[in-house]
Amino acid sequence: MKKIAWIGTGVMGKPMALHLANAGYDVSAYNRTFSKAQSLQPQATAYETIQDVVKDADIVFTIVGYPKDVEEVFSEIMTHAKPGTVLVDMTTSSPTLAKQLHETGRTKGFPVLDAPVTGGDLGAINATLSIMVGGDRLVFERVLPLLEILGQTINYMGEAGNGQHAKLANQTAIAGAIAGTAEALYYARAQGIDMTTMLAVITGGSASSWQAANNGPKMISKDYAPGFYVKHFLKDLKLVMDEKHDLYLPIVENVTKIYDVMSEQGFAENGTQAIIEYYLQKL
Repeated sequence: MKKIAWIGTGVMGKPMALHLANAGYDVSAYNRTFSKAQSLQPQATAYETIQDVVKDADIVFTIVGYPKDVEEVFSEIMTHAKPGTVLVDMTTSSPTLAKQLHETGRTKGFPVLDAPVTGGDLGAINATLSIMVGGDRLVFERVLPLLEILGQTINYMGEAGNGQHAKLANQTAIAGAIAGTAEALYYARAQGIDMTTMLAVITGGSASSWQAANNGPKMISKDYAPGFYVKHFLKDLKLVMDEKHDLYLPIVENVTKIYDVMSEQGFAENGTQAIIEYYLQKL
């Protein structure tokens, strides 16, 4: 699998595609905004259409915005790629859609994996992502050497859709961690405690988390530049809500409501750490 097509060169996709190109693979790139694909040159070749980027590929990676984008992109890929091309979707998307794409790919001769990632923009830049994969194990083993270039923790989760289910479980854990960090800092501030000192207590003890260590300082300094957009996290949380059926998940339910309010109040393009404003502004 020497020829790689990469679709989606945003804050996550660009560094991931460049890692593969810098590892010596022949990488072609496409993005709806062509200039974003061009920014990968000269390491990768930019194309203006999905048809052109996938026609000679041995493997196609996608990391786009929303499930509807995944569905549209895969329809084009399966129209224009050569049969046998391996398709790997790294978008956080719908487990139900992942299963549908796997079945459609099987009937049309395209092996499909769902392989969402966690670790944020820094994980993509530093190639330290955690990648969870659903689909056929033999296909996973073929793709594994490429995934190992992109991340440090690669886990095969089982059948098609399980990669996405694992990512949604991960997002559920993040919901509790980021909301808990914001609430703790807000509570401390209300009691007259310096938030930076309070954060040192949190990160130095059993309450520590990646969210506290990385997003806690940004909450305090009001640095809301997106490593992970509010709008994308809200999409993920709503996917959990769609897939949970009758499961009782009160943390996800409450944090979804918080980010819904924040989105309505103009924070959709900010990073998830902006959740602190929900408390500070009493939204």
